[in-house]
Amino acid sequence: MSTHISAAPGDVAPLVLMPGDPLRARWIAETFLDDARCYSEVRGMHGFTGTWRGHPVSVQGSGMGQPSMAIYATELFAEYDVATVVRVGSCGALTEQVGVRDVVIASGACTDSAMNRVRFEGLDYAPVADFGLLRAAVEVAEQRPAAHAVHVGLVFSGDSFYAARGELVTRMVEHGVLAIEMEASALYTTAARHRRRALAICTVSDHILTGEETSAREREQTFGEMVEIALRAALGPDPG
Repeated sequence: MSTHISAAPGDVAPLVLMPGDPLRARWIAETFLDDARCYSEVRGMHGFTGTWRGHPVSVQGSGMGQPSMAIYATELFAEYDVATVVRVGSCGALTEQVGVRDVVIASGACTDSAMNRVRFEGLDYAPVADFGLLRAAVEVAEQRPAAHAVHVGLVFSGDSFYAARGELVTRMVEHGVLAIEMEASALYTTAARHRRRALAICTVSDHILTGEETSAREREQTFGEMVEIALRAALGPDPG
């Protein structure tokens, strides 16, 4: 039983979807899973396990930021033997080629966080998605009718939501970064350390350039397209 999840052995499925918002975790469990039950409410960071087309699936909130993500991902991998984590979160578009409500599948994650600089003693580590999951997600996105565009590429995992030097992100955009979020880098690094699979699929909730944004309720309850892609990518287009 881990410190921050406190679920009993066997309560967490081998596949975990991880939104940052615990209320979105509840919405995902109630909307997509059969017979979902809550296994954790520690610190209000809800976790649920149910089934999708007969396959066990858990949904666990991660909170905001890389330190919080690293805590939950580490405990899932180390204490509950989770094999696969797919982040299903929100992000901000950084380029005109990406629109609000589009889906971004993160092949890799740049960051301004010092977490990996400390871990690797100043060396630059490149946190990337599991290739099998990435390929499967792209194939699912290409084969299904999409309500919104799906983009594949780099995201920027920022350490600060209200960045003091926001103009520095422009350099990232010049080198292909599509969107900004706050967790993927820590997830990819933690998964690599534990030899597990991880992928981040995010829905664009706001646009940094235009100022367009969705409401809190929309972010909580209407970002279902990325969840469907995540489930089909991790479990197959027609499991069972």
